[in-house]
Formats: sequence, C-alpha cells, structure tokens
Amino acid sequence: MAHWRRVNGVEEDGDSACSHHPHHIVYKKVEKLIQKMQDEKNGVPVRTVKSFMSKVPSVFTGADLVQWLMRILDIDQVNAIHLGSLLAANGYFFPITDHVLTLKDDNTFYRFQTPYFWPSNCWEPENTDYAVYLCKRTMQNKSRLELADYEAENLAKLQRMFSRKWEFIFMQAEAQAKVDKKRDKMERKVLDSQERAFWDVHRPVPGCVNTTEMDIKKLSRINRTCKKKKMNFGAGGERISPCASDSDLRSHSEELMRTDASHHEHLHFACCSPILFLKRKVEMQKARLEKRQYKTSKVAELLISYCQQYRDYDSFLCAPTEGSNPWLSDDPSLWEAATTMNLKDVPVWRVKKWGFSFDDLLKDPLGRDQFAKFLAKEFSQENLRFWVACQELKATAISKVPAKAQEIHDEFLSEASHSPINVDSKVREVTRKNMKGAAGRYTFDSAQEHIYTLMRSDSYSRFLKSDLYKELLNPKKKCQSHWEKTKSLIPKLPSLANRMDFLDK
Repeated sequence: MAHWRRVNGVEEDGDSACSHHPHHIVYKKVEKLIQKMQDEKNGVPVRTVKSFMSKVPSVFTGADLVQWLMRILDIDQVNAIHLGSLLAANGYFFPITDHVLTLKDDNTFYRFQTPYFWPSNCWEPENTDYAVYLCKRTMQNKSRLELADYEAENLAKLQRMFSRKWEFIFMQAEAQAKVDKKRDKMERKVLDSQERAFWDVHRPVPGCVNTTEMDIKKLSRINRTCKKKKMNFGAGGERISPCASDSDLRSHSEELMRTDASHHEHLHFACCSPILFLKRKVEMQKARLEKRQYKTSKVAELLISYCQQYRDYDSFLCAPTEGSNPWLSDDPSLWEAATTMNLKDVPVWRVKKWGFSFDDLLKDPLGRDQFAKFLAKEFSQENLRFWVACQELKATAISKVPAKAQEIHDEFLSEASHSPINVDSKVREVTRKNMKGAAGRYTFDSAQEHIYTLMRSDSYSRFLKSDLYKELLNPKKKCQSHWEKTKSLIPKLPSLANRMDFLDK
C-alpha cells in the first residue's frame, strides 16, 4: 500500500518521501534486519501465549530476541541489548505492557510493529491526531487502555488548545471507536497495542528521548536540495537549463551570497586551525545550553513585581517615608541610616529589606551580625564565618592568598579544625584536590556554594520566623512587651482610700 505524505509542500508516496529523509539509508539496513527477525523459519520465535482467562497473540520474549541477535550478528550480550533498545526506541518492536521503549533480557513480552507505522514512512503526526487518539482511549472501558498520568495531562492541554473544535475531534474519536468495535477481539488487541506504541515513539514518556526529532542542519540541507531541484539549475561546468529565468538566476545568486556570508566565519575557523575550530564549536554549544527562553509576559510580570518591591528604596523614584530626600537636600540622614551599625537607630525599612532575599541580608553588615547571633543560638555560626572568609579571600592580595587559604582550610575543613563545617564527601574531595595544587582565590568555591545553599534553604527561613527578627521588624511591640514584663515586677501599692482608712484607725 502506498502511503501519501506531504514533504516540502508536495504530495509524494512513501518511497519518494523516504528518499528525502536524512536517515533513509539507515532505515533500509535496519528494516532488512527486522524482516530477517520476522522470518518464520530462521527468525525470532513468535507465538500466542495463554494466560489466565485470555490469550496474548503474536508475542516474543526479550531473551529470545537477545539470543537471536547474538547468534546472527555474532555480538556479545551487552551490544545485543544496546542494539535492541535502539530498534525499540525507533518503534520497530515494543513491550506490550510498558510505555518505555527499551529491551530487557528477560521474559518480558514484545510485539513487532506493523510496517505501516515504521519511521521510514516519514510520519509527521499532528496534535489533532494525538487528541483524537487520546479521546478514543477514554471511550473504551479496558484496563489496558487507561490513560497514564502524563497522557491525561496531555489530553487536558490539548482540550484547552483545541477548545473551539473539540466537538469535531470528539466525533472523529467516536467514529473510530465504533469501527474498532466491529473488529475481531484478537485483531483489536494487536492493533491497539501497535497504535499505542506508535504514539509512544512520537509522543514519548517524559524523560525518554524522542527519536523522531531531526537535526536542524539536516532539515535545512533537505530544503536547499529541494529548492535546487525546483529551480532546475545545471551543475558546475554544464549549460544552465533553458527553463531557468533571469529572476531565478538572480535569486539563486543572492542566496549563494547570503550563504557565503553566513558561513564565512565557520569556514575561517575550519580552514585555519582544527583546534581553534573545535574550541569555537564547544563555546557555541555551551552558549546554546545556557540560553534560557521565557515568555515575554512572564518576564514583564517578574520585572514589574521586582520594581514594585524595591521602589520604596530608590529615592529617585519616590520620596522616602522617613527624613528628607538626600538628592534634593543636604541632609544625609537617609544614607547614614542605611549604613549605621547601631541597632537602636536602625530603621524598619532597612530590616524589612532583609526579608526580600538572602543576598540582601548578607549584603547588609548589620544584617550579617544579627544573622550570626541567630546562628550562634543554633550552634551553626561557623557556616557564616566560613562564607565571609571565602569572600575576603577573593579580595585578598595575590601574594597573601596561599597563606589565607591555608588558614581557612585549617580552621574549617581539616581533620583537626576547631570549627568544622558540614559538607559532603564529594565537596571535601574537590577542595582537597584544589589545596594540593597552587591554592587560589577560588579554591573553596564548591564548599562555599554548598554552605550558601544550606544557609539559604534552611537557616534563613528560620531566621525570618525567629523572635529576633520579629522584634527588629516591630520595635513598638518590643517596647510594649518589655514594659509589660517590667510592670509585672513592680509591687502593687495600696490605693489612696485604703491609706486614708489606715490613718483613721
């Protein structure tokens, strides 16, 4: 049966579509191997297994397939399992009870995929097809057809996406379900499992690799090939076809100029130095991995909330609530209040800023002092002292760095240290290796990051809930509570009437 696909805007049959695919040579070799597996005499033994109250048709075990690959291809067990897992990931066979397409060397049952769903047919299923399939699954009261958690989430997303035409999708699913009910029971079991395996390849389980995704370079190469075929230009050294017009020639030359300009730097690195070229490629790949993509609406929302949070602390944007604006007057009281170390004179807005983030607390010297007092009560003050020492090490003169690093190691990380910090064995091993060489300013980076994360996720949240921080945040309540405690200690004096009665007596 010829399968029709839309490839590069042109309807083509399955064989022609496969010839444009960058993996079509690999697919041909793999499918020859699959056909040998399905041979009735020398292939993998396929049978119908009887289970309790039912039959499982057309299955084979993973152990049988591994033994067949070892015998036919003359490979060991590890390579046989690896090759079988690759074949399963591409959808040539599948486990009948699991969504994860991999091969296990045990008695797990597998089933061959029908050639109609092979990847060589260049399937490009759309989300509407997936929505019809999931909707059809919900109409069938079979335990083996129940939706997994990730499939139920995908169905909910698709229902929101296609809310306007969901009735049409539901009608299609209902019609397909009626056709399936007319089939034989054993045939329906096989077809349902094959369709499920097809979608496990094209919409895999979260965490599994999608083998149908194609490299962008290969796609662009295919598009360039098709454009050249449509333009019908002659090869180098031949006469140009008379069907090519002047406008086609002009557009073709402009395209070549753009291609040369875009690849000029790439060719420069490739021709000059292979090492330089590879370094450049590694840097480009790292930059792509570090690049994060956010929605513009989400970025705008975060920026607005950040500006609203810090707006009261910028005298350019709004007038200060306490004192005069130092940008408009000669009164520096606002700046002095932001740097004072006297706990009695510290303003509430400065203490409130400590609760915005852990970095705001560490940047404020007074905030660090109060946080150190809190850690002393929890017997973990050495964490903050170690973090401060690492920060000071980064600002130390280069000639004094080795001695300073050795002091930090002896105080916090050595076996005989008086204030050992809580780090895992991996971080301790990395620090030990750094100390063996020439100790530098960033010798303790891994340990400092570990301690920073520990304080931010554990100690900082408890500090914000502590009485120490609440008293600084609400000084009036502190005065009231102090007066109530003092008042309870003062002895009550007799009233004036009682004293007059005493004198009369």
